[in-house]
Amino acid sequence: MTTLEILKRAKAASSAVASLSDAEKSRALLCMADAIEAAGERILAANRLDLEEAAGRLSEVMTDRLRLTPARIKGMADGIREAAALPDPVGRVLQRSERPNGLVIEKVSVPLGVIGIIYESRPNVTSDAAALCFRSGNVCVLKSGREAYRSSAEITAVIRDAIAPFGARDAVNILEDNSRAAAAEMMTATGLVDVLIPRGGAGLIRACVEQSKVPVIRTGTGICHVFVENTADPRMALDIIENAKTSRPSVCNAEEVCLVDAGIAESFLPELARRLRDGREAAGAKPVELRLCPRAAKIIDGTPASDTDFDTEFLDYILAVKVVDGTEEAVRHIAAHSTGHSDAIVTRDAAAAEYFLNAVDSAAVYCNASTRFTDGGEFGLGCEIGISTQKLHARGPMGLAELTSYKYRIRGNGQTR
Repeated sequence: MTTLEILKRAKAASSAVASLSDAEKSRALLCMADAIEAAGERILAANRLDLEEAAGRLSEVMTDRLRLTPARIKGMADGIREAAALPDPVGRVLQRSERPNGLVIEKVSVPLGVIGIIYESRPNVTSDAAALCFRSGNVCVLKSGREAYRSSAEITAVIRDAIAPFGARDAVNILEDNSRAAAAEMMTATGLVDVLIPRGGAGLIRACVEQSKVPVIRTGTGICHVFVENTADPRMALDIIENAKTSRPSVCNAEEVCLVDAGIAESFLPELARRLRDGREAAGAKPVELRLCPRAAKIIDGTPASDTDFDTEFLDYILAVKVVDGTEEAVRHIAAHSTGHSDAIVTRDAAAAEYFLNAVDSAAVYCNASTRFTDGGEFGLGCEIGISTQKLHARGPMGLAELTSYKYRIRGNGQTR
């Protein structure tokens, strides 16, 4: 089926999906979750083919993003069940007022409509997107990256069969044409696609923003910082940095830059090198390459940082390290280099914490916690559609509420103007 035919099919299904009741959507989602688990071997077989074809072309961490396991399939199903249990975001009365002329005006949440989602080598995005779009009364059209296409197509087929008895098969769709031309066609499908959400690297997001005629919600690229302030508990700081950098370096909420206050750099940086390099090697884990500013390089050994290292989303076991003179310089550095995703301070100084939390203009700003918590599930939103780094419509983890818009319903008794 051509891209245009799929988009028309999705648009035709939009009204029916939007009118499903809360109970119908919940039951359909539970069927969707059960079907994902029941089809686990089929999905894993498709994923093995994707992994075989991608062998040698992807880095270790990107291969990990592509790989599915029985545990990850169970996680996908559990995420769908969590979405089913969440309150219906559609039909909520956000505001209500009665005018002096007797008009009763209600502002009511409604689905966005048809949501196009372009993503790269993460097949679990398929089920997350399908579940959240369906729960919020939307239709989704998925454009998977070629590395994950077999896995994504198999997951989509399972989901479509599961929701077919509810008259909602076309609520979830995947483009059969996996070319860039198909992506471009979706980007320009005004009247058929209501909003486009890209999930991937900086190149994909930039292409969507620059080329799309459909409204785009910018997501993703995460140059996330952890600033170790002068009063920080060193052990806490090391735990947070190791978690933020190494727990899953291929994701957008992983730390890419460590800023260290000059007041503790002489004592802290050797500890950081021991934890991220020697300690990890001794434990059989992959060590982190440290790319150092000139001041840091005078204290510990490492790779000299290039001009671009503080503006790079490495998505790997690489950490750029810079020594700064206090919280204000840390905030200035973040303002110049952050992508507005997630940034953190580690401190015991309440004034420094408040200044950082208020001054850093990112979607998620942390004090004494890892940036890895920027996630729909961790925020209690269920699985997420992405992390928005823009300020209009949605910002931060996008759950169900962020997949709705609103309309006004006005009731009168014959008023004219």
